[in-house]
Amino acid sequence: MWITPEEVALKNALKLWVTNRSNDYFLLQHRRGHGDTGGKITGLLVGALDTVLDSNARVAPFRIVLHVPGSQVSWSSFYFIICVYSLPGASIEEVQKHWKWLDQNLLPYMAVFENKEDAASFVQGKVKGLIAEEVLGGQAAHEDDPARFREDLARFEQRFGLPAREKLVTHYSCCCWKGRVPRQGSLYLSTNHVAFYSFLLGKEVKLLVPWAEVTRLERVSVGLLTDVIRVHTRRKQRDFSMFLNVDEVMRVMCQLADIALCRLLDSGGLTLDQTLLESTSITKRVLEEQALRQYVLSLFGLPRAERLQEVMSCSVWTPHARCHTPGTLYTTDGYLCFSSREEGQCTLIIPLAEILSMEKPESTSALPHPVIISVRCKRAFQLIELLRRDELVESVRHRLRELHWKQNLIRGHDQRKKSSISTTPYYTFCYDTVQSDEEDSSSVISDKALRHTVHTESTFHPGQSDAPNKTCNTEQVRERLWEDHFTEFGRGVHMFRTDKIRKLVALGIPESLRGELWLNFSDACSSLAAHPSYYTDLLEKCRGETSIATEEIERDLHRSLPEHPAFQNETGISALRRVLTAYAFRNPAIGYCQSMNILASVMLLYTKEEEAFWLLVTVCERMLPDYFNRRVIGAQVDQSVFEELIRERLPELSERVPDLSPLASASLTWFLTLFLSVLPFRSALCVLDCFFYHGIRAVFQIALAVLDANSAELSSCSDDGHALMILTSFLEQVRHEDESEVSPEDAGAALHLSITTLITEAYEKFGGVTVKQVEMLRCRHRVHVLQAHEDTTKDNALRLVTPDVSLSPEDLSELYDLFKTEHLISLYWSEGSSSSSPPLPPAAAGGSDRYVLDRAQFKSVYELLTPWSCGPHTDTVAQRAFTLLDQHRDGLVSFPQLAQMMDVLFCAELSEKIRLLYRLHVPAALSEDAEDLSPLKSPVLSSTRPLYVNLPNGERKSYEEQLQQMLQDLKRGKEKNEKPLPHMNQRQFIQFCKTLYSMFQGEPGEAELFQAIGMVASLVLQIGEAHQSGPSRSEEHWAASFEQILASLLTEQVLVNFLERPVELSARMSAAKPRQYQERAGLLMISS
Repeated sequence: MWITPEEVALKNALKLWVTNRSNDYFLLQHRRGHGDTGGKITGLLVGALDTVLDSNARVAPFRIVLHVPGSQVSWSSFYFIICVYSLPGASIEEVQKHWKWLDQNLLPYMAVFENKEDAASFVQGKVKGLIAEEVLGGQAAHEDDPARFREDLARFEQRFGLPAREKLVTHYSCCCWKGRVPRQGSLYLSTNHVAFYSFLLGKEVKLLVPWAEVTRLERVSVGLLTDVIRVHTRRKQRDFSMFLNVDEVMRVMCQLADIALCRLLDSGGLTLDQTLLESTSITKRVLEEQALRQYVLSLFGLPRAERLQEVMSCSVWTPHARCHTPGTLYTTDGYLCFSSREEGQCTLIIPLAEILSMEKPESTSALPHPVIISVRCKRAFQLIELLRRDELVESVRHRLRELHWKQNLIRGHDQRKKSSISTTPYYTFCYDTVQSDEEDSSSVISDKALRHTVHTESTFHPGQSDAPNKTCNTEQVRERLWEDHFTEFGRGVHMFRTDKIRKLVALGIPESLRGELWLNFSDACSSLAAHPSYYTDLLEKCRGETSIATEEIERDLHRSLPEHPAFQNETGISALRRVLTAYAFRNPAIGYCQSMNILASVMLLYTKEEEAFWLLVTVCERMLPDYFNRRVIGAQVDQSVFEELIRERLPELSERVPDLSPLASASLTWFLTLFLSVLPFRSALCVLDCFFYHGIRAVFQIALAVLDANSAELSSCSDDGHALMILTSFLEQVRHEDESEVSPEDAGAALHLSITTLITEAYEKFGGVTVKQVEMLRCRHRVHVLQAHEDTTKDNALRLVTPDVSLSPEDLSELYDLFKTEHLISLYWSEGSSSSSPPLPPAAAGGSDRYVLDRAQFKSVYELLTPWSCGPHTDTVAQRAFTLLDQHRDGLVSFPQLAQMMDVLFCAELSEKIRLLYRLHVPAALSEDAEDLSPLKSPVLSSTRPLYVNLPNGERKSYEEQLQQMLQDLKRGKEKNEKPLPHMNQRQFIQFCKTLYSMFQGEPGEAELFQAIGMVASLVLQIGEAHQSGPSRSEEHWAASFEQILASLLTEQVLVNFLERPVELSARMSAAKPRQYQERAGLLMISS
């Protein structure tokens, strides 16, 4: 491999390097001690030094040196790096090939240069050109340091022998611990595997673990080592330590494991960035950008489709503080966002749709590199200290022009649509659930009535007109506080979000402002403004449509806040139906999920119908991603994150309650319904206020505060049910401060905890739970949750298959793992593969058909496991077996089908094995026009051999008598309702005999087996000829039944012994596991 030329001192180099070949300008050298594999101390030390210094020194067994005559300084033109211990003998041929290239292409021109420096420059330029050509055509082209990455990639490919499509992301120098013994080496992280290599004192260690088998990643302390990364699989665990930057390694490993599992396993609709779906595009830089993008989207609650554009430091003028606040500016496709250095101290979100202009005033010493941003509400924001100001302004102006063009296009479309429709709106029939023919629909259903149906009726806000004067006064005080805040900090999405607004939210948002602030905090109002007629168009499209989602919605409509007066009449129920149905048709991947009805009901109480729809969209797709899919993966991930936060933030409780999973499980409803189903309604509204302002972080903090308030009682719980009762009772007593005053007759009022107090304590005690921490924990715990679902899917598949097979549970489990691995291998390196397999269908939810194999994959598994090894003919038999199992003719075989075939091969009676062999040689496994590609010659069959059987007592019995007796026995033992097998013609029987011949080759007693099959073949040929009628006998009329062939085979004891010999499936699978990767990788490397 060529590397960038480096200067070396020949005097010092000669002590470690031995010259093999030389000419006037070049030296071919090998390292002293290289190749001493017989245990010599020099070879062991050289190999150990190469491993230990691998990350700091580019050492190789061979190198070619450019030597300018008369100079003691030479330029190393390249090192050919190869590990001779894993590929002995391959190194010298590669080096000689490079030496030959130099001899033919450079050496003839070296004498032309009179100046020695010119000759050296000429060689350096040529070598750098070769490097550039190799980099442009390989994985290193997109890396920060292509030359160095190219060397690491060469080591990785040579050491592990994976196809070139296996994308290496990065590698680190570290130690892998085996017990108490550390092994110094290199940790390679690729898109599909985590690999470790070490060579120390003559002992080579290789580990290759697919990410799909990693069940958990964690940082632990082992003895004196505090920064150990532990990689768990289902069978064992590995510890890695001695990293220079353990935080970076842990982040990259978690990201790669998370991406691989989301991409490879059936995650039930998890959202994955499009740039990460193509594994070959993943680099270390891409992972860093993705982690930052995910943090920005979560911190500001932006749409998941937003792409991060610019990140730069700046300061923003904050009028309330009368100073410039330093922080970081993040720009995306549709937003400008600012966050102070301390997360949450000051946050600003400006949608590009609100921006009118972006100016660049003159820079001064007091205001360096300023930018003024003007928005529609006649406000302006000043940013300074933008070092790349011109680049930022030009980029944002370009996106503004594109945005304004799209907005004008949408407005023009809406105006043309309005002018082309009648005065009677089409949505009248959608929104009117009860309407007489005499009523004028345009007067009943107006824009205001549609969007304020539930908001204008007094029943939607109980307790407002009848509440005591003191409660009304409290609401007025809150309203005045918020109005003052708007005056000072701004109003709308782009208000300054500071600690003061957090305190106002904790006190509770006034009823009159709740809907507006929910829309602004969540930025749902931007989606509403960007899609002015989307909701009404969607309702028109889904009018009259039915689906599983609409049926589930109808069942849950009357369960949504049934005690609330707003949903005790048709007006509220109809509005809820429309919102849920519209979202189900907008996002069919989610459709409808329980708890969405509760959230939508509350939203309808405080917002217009269309606003409630966009609030629901924002919650489901932005603020709670992956919560409302088929298996609520997002909620389960946060449940697992919550369990770790309990251990971290409540150490005393975690010590007294070692098993925290029941507490975390009890919190699932808290996260899914945002406490709406467990808290009193007014108290739950305050939690919802915090959620729309802080996001999911507020739910974590409040949940921790609930457990902290009950830690003493939970520590003394006798069982899980007792703990659940304690939490339920506590949450029922958390009241709004107005409610405790309205109901003084309540005897337990003194025991009630104010929701404001609970929220305040949550912020004070657990304010350290940051968005960045939550996102990191989510990435790590998603791996564990997905693998738990994989275990459940496997258990379900085995439970369905077990009644139909005789395989042991252990063998069946191992067979499932082997089947799944073959499926995943095809996904690892499927792009550009020579296999013509069709695209795989979506995985069945938790079913036994979760993973499937195409023809090439099935052949690989069959050849690894089959006890009927037929040599070159095995491929033909595997093709027929696949055709036999492919009952749906979709080119795919499921796990139950493979398991049933393996059950016959390894556990069934002899007659069932012969039946399977018979079926492989008749339709549908063998078509009439199928050509036999096997190199075996057709066996020589004769029908003139003597037909008699030697019985054990020394007597001879004719085959005719023997067959008649066996046929009668088969007829008596034949199962009822069994579908008869088709007769076999002569051509098919010849193929049948060929398969038997190929099975016997190389076996002990091969001659006896050949003689036995010859006797059977002669007998069956005569039986088939006996069925022919008429004077003209031809092959077309020749036929033999399964019973006749079976009876013929049973007459030869040597054949019976061969077919009934025991073969352990477990031994076959143990031998197949290491070969599975090697053979598939080898085939893909050849095909590419």
